Amino acid sequence: MEISVSLLKESNIDEAIEKLNTTNASYFHLDVMDGNFVSNTSYSISQIKNMIKKCNKKIDAHFMVNDPIYYLDKLKEEKIENFTFHVELDDVESIINKVKECNFKVGLAIKPNTNINVLNRYLDKIDLILVMSVEPGYGGQKFLPSTISRLNDIKSLIGNRNIKLAVDGGINDDTIKLISNIDIAVVGSYITNNQDYQEQLNKLLN
Repeated sequence: MEISVSLLKESNIDEAIEKLNTTNASYFHLDVMDGNFVSNTSYSISQIKNMIKKCNKKIDAHFMVNDPIYYLDKLKEEKIENFTFHVELDDVESIINKVKECNFKVGLAIKPNTNINVLNRYLDKIDLILVMSVEPGYGGQKFLPSTISRLNDIKSLIGNRNIKLAVDGGINDDTIKLISNIDIAVVGSYITNNQDYQEQLNKLLN
């Protein structure tokens, strides 16, 4: 399992990125929110570019926005590994094609109450599925137990396709034991609320 560290609530983002850079985390999970798809807002385009420039981890970007194409056009030259947007949007297939044109890996995020069968038509076109184990938009929420059965069902949908399965929300050293069969765990406050990021990562990885 790889760990993708979310810095969603950091007040001093530069300091947090410096600390993240010294760890063995696999990804920096960049949460982007527009105040419409979710009620919170996050970083400006210039802030996003600055964070990407300063971070030495692979960038795992999650766009909780109504218009991913706007961000894609602004960020298409950046070193983004995974460009993940929500399956609940309209015209998902068109967005997938645009992401592929930028040579980013395509991720589809799915909210806790969305029927997983909406993923079926896109499975041969994507690289990652991000299963939300909380309602998107806020850090520090509790892991939803219903996620466990959803993960098993989504793994069945994926079959033998080369699609990574990620989970985001409420993950700590207890809940991570419930999702040992996934590829990427997105972890925020459990790591960033502690001074020693690496110590918290060790607890998760052990």
